[in-house]
Amino acid sequence: MNSLTPEKTKQILEAALLTAQETLPVSELRKLFNQELSATVLSNLLEEIRQKWSDSGVELVTVASGWRFQTKAEMQPYLDRLTTQKAPRYSRAVLETLAIIAYRQPVTRGDIEEIRGVSVSSSVLKTLTARGWIEAVGHRNVPGKPALFATTPQFLDDLNLRSLEELPPLEEMKSLVEASDKNQDLPFEELEISDR
Repeated sequence: MNSLTPEKTKQILEAALLTAQETLPVSELRKLFNQELSATVLSNLLEEIRQKWSDSGVELVTVASGWRFQTKAEMQPYLDRLTTQKAPRYSRAVLETLAIIAYRQPVTRGDIEEIRGVSVSSSVLKTLTARGWIEAVGHRNVPGKPALFATTPQFLDDLNLRSLEELPPLEEMKSLVEASDKNQDLPFEELEISDR
């Protein structure tokens, strides 16, 4: 292992990250080197790779579940020309429910209904669960034992976040919801959510 130069190590990391279908945590990247390189050394090399790619159309980012290459946001209008696939659109109910779960988790369906002032359709929760953004993480110890919902690592990854603390302040979320009032449905791309 000592025969690997830092440059060769970075090439191996780049190859792994560019060909990976999913985000790779440092613990997984250490396997490339038989666990002989520390997490700190790998993190420093990954930062060097991030700098190297900073002037290109793709970037190396770290999100909740690890490291990945992705296209830069300013490239998206050009890439959209290659595909006719429309970005998913989410209703106000879906976005409000997601925001309540993200900012108040864990919450029950009843909590969401109390905050929104209207009932929550099963299809709203199914949409968020199918997307992999929320999951039931337990049950509240009250009669009926309602499910407690929380966001998932996939939610953080799709929003390019490392933790929930990186969510925008709640005031910014209010302005997004108000903007959706004008447009009825808020396009997926306006949320700056990555589909990788």
